[in-house]
Amino acid sequence: MSSLEQYTTLSALWIAVAWLPYILDRIMVRGLMGALANYDPNAIPQSAWAQRAMRAHKVSVEAFVAFAPLAIIAMMTRPEDTYPGTLAMFFFFGIVGHYIVYAIGIPVLRTLVFAMAAFSTLGLALRILGVI
Repeated sequence: MSSLEQYTTLSALWIAVAWLPYILDRIMVRGLMGALANYDPNAIPQSAWAQRAMRAHKVSVEAFVAFAPLAIIAMMTRPEDTYPGTLAMFFFFGIVGHYIVYAIGIPVLRTLVFAMAAFSTLGLALRILGVI
């Protein structure tokens, strides 16, 4: 397995499990039945960190929508190129770092860490297009 495949898979895995912390908070705040209930605008609000984690998770899903097809294209067209794997590693650590920093509530660092993931996607697209 190449590093591109490994870090793209790890990114997908992270996104698949990143909902767990804020759902556990929802259970702690609202109880099990409250957490399983339909959306209610009058429900007890979740902890601030969990609300931020939920937004960070949404952002990582949106970022992965752009990254994943590019990763697949790179896997098919540039199987021997190691640069896409490095970009995938930065993307993975960028979205994980963004989630953690956002949940903790550090605003400026949150943006910088997310930029690492976003620029990785941009770099991957430019690599596929032969610009870099």
